[in-house]
Amino acid sequence: MKKLTVLSLAVTLALTGCSSDSDKNQNSILTVNNVIAVGSEQCVNGGVTTQTGEDTNGNGILESSEATSSNLVCNAPATSLSSEQLASLTSNAWFSDAQTKLATTKTANASIVTESGKAKNVVLFVGDGMGISTITAARILAGQLEGEMGEEHQLSFETMPYSGFVKTYNVDAQTPDSAGTMTAMASGVKTDVGVIGIDEAVERGNCVSGKGHELVTSLELAEIAGKATGIISTARITHATPAAMYAKSADRNWEDISDMPASESANCEDIASQLVNFEANLKARFNGVDVDGIDVVMGGGRRHFLPKDAAFNSADAVSAVEGDRTDNRNLISEWKTQYPNGTYVMDQTGFDAISDDATKVFGLFNESHMQYEADRANDIAGEPSLSQMTEKAINVLGKNDKGFFLTVESGRIDHAHHAGNAYNALNDTIELAKAVKVAVDNTNPEETLIVVTADHSHVFTIAGYPKRGNPILGKVVGVGETTPSLAADDMPYTTLGYTNGGGFRNLGSETDADVGYNFAPVTGRVDLTNVDTTTPGFHQEALVPMSSETHAGEDVGVYAIGPGAHLVTGTNEQSFLFHVMDFAADLVKTANDKVAQ
Repeated sequence: MKKLTVLSLAVTLALTGCSSDSDKNQNSILTVNNVIAVGSEQCVNGGVTTQTGEDTNGNGILESSEATSSNLVCNAPATSLSSEQLASLTSNAWFSDAQTKLATTKTANASIVTESGKAKNVVLFVGDGMGISTITAARILAGQLEGEMGEEHQLSFETMPYSGFVKTYNVDAQTPDSAGTMTAMASGVKTDVGVIGIDEAVERGNCVSGKGHELVTSLELAEIAGKATGIISTARITHATPAAMYAKSADRNWEDISDMPASESANCEDIASQLVNFEANLKARFNGVDVDGIDVVMGGGRRHFLPKDAAFNSADAVSAVEGDRTDNRNLISEWKTQYPNGTYVMDQTGFDAISDDATKVFGLFNESHMQYEADRANDIAGEPSLSQMTEKAINVLGKNDKGFFLTVESGRIDHAHHAGNAYNALNDTIELAKAVKVAVDNTNPEETLIVVTADHSHVFTIAGYPKRGNPILGKVVGVGETTPSLAADDMPYTTLGYTNGGGFRNLGSETDADVGYNFAPVTGRVDLTNVDTTTPGFHQEALVPMSSETHAGEDVGVYAIGPGAHLVTGTNEQSFLFHVMDFAADLVKTANDKVAQ
């Protein structure tokens, strides 16, 4: 005979005596309370089923056939979770880490500065070509280099309290270039591909068409407002991204006069010349303003400032004739004449010797672009890292009691991607994160807005199903596996890859990604079974063979901390970033007041 199960409550027996037949019958009545577990079908919050019947066989147990009545009472809905019920959550690291993040976010929201003009300083970091996939892969690599699994790691700027996205297209292009994108960030106005500091009315390559359409940049406004100003780049300082802060050019390629057709050079000034003449040009545009020129300029591109004459070669020149200029001008000498108390440096030794009281610094550390971070030790004369230049710039610019505006570009992330070499792209991204940390550590968050973003992305992918902690530069190894996964062609493949580009190169310990251009594009798949894909010289496979990998058109991230940072949220036009910086530091209003005086 089936018995009823009692889960946790005691059985109540109504047995008190047996002095008569009627008493005996009464004393055979049993009542049993059965606990209903939480989550049961009958009662989601648990409850009790009470059954009553006569114990006819006298065994002291209410059999199912003996039960004559049943009453179900469900517990009321819970109003809170017990500590025991929450234990699986609160003891979990993912849960507790999120709670800590929530507290930090609440603190940041409580300290939002809603008034404009509260930022004394503004620092804009631009990772050229640093798309979301680049940040993700660099984050994992940085963690793995520190002995972690990698995925849980965060780059310095990823911890900033505010973030969002920006749309990168140019006025005339779905997938952009750096000239148009940086112009948007610098001026608040989108423009065409290949155009620097001029609005979309310009015809690229036509100097005269840009006259009257020149834009005013945040750096120029800061200069007029009396702030110290600076530009840093690991690319040539005349390259599109840094140039967009100070130059107006109908073509980004007009880095020096030798790059310009004679018809155009007769009417417009080349980019390198505009940098050296920045102070004079700004005074000419805004009559009567009191400006003293850009205070810190550091990057590569020395060739655009020197005459095309071997007599002017620098000690570390790699070309027989370092200079490119065909007008015989030595712009470095011109800069020294303009700023006799300034400091010009061209190598690590000169950089290290910059005095603590320096107020004007001009550093050109390479004939062309500066080295990739991984290749920097191989530079002939030595050159500083991006983080070292950032710290030095803040020390120099911080002497101005009105504050400063600084732009820092990690230009070679882009170049490594174009070469199809993830190793250098990720290591330069990690170095950018170090530079951001330097800026955060050396400024006051209550008076400094720091913005970190990219000008555009690249066709760089993270694919397959690699297990957690799998080397990000390695081949895909699946969850629970120890050998690489195979594609449909029975060959292994890497987690990182490119949609287009030069494709596979196996250059071993080579730390200069540009060496990859010495080889023709690879078509089709390559058997990577015996290839170490984690070496600096490995270039990932590409789907579409091209001479160089291309930019991508998706949105990029933007991260911010400091006064006005709360405006960095959602998805915005790239030109919106100018307006965030303007809100934070009142650049337009302050500059307008100065011009009006």
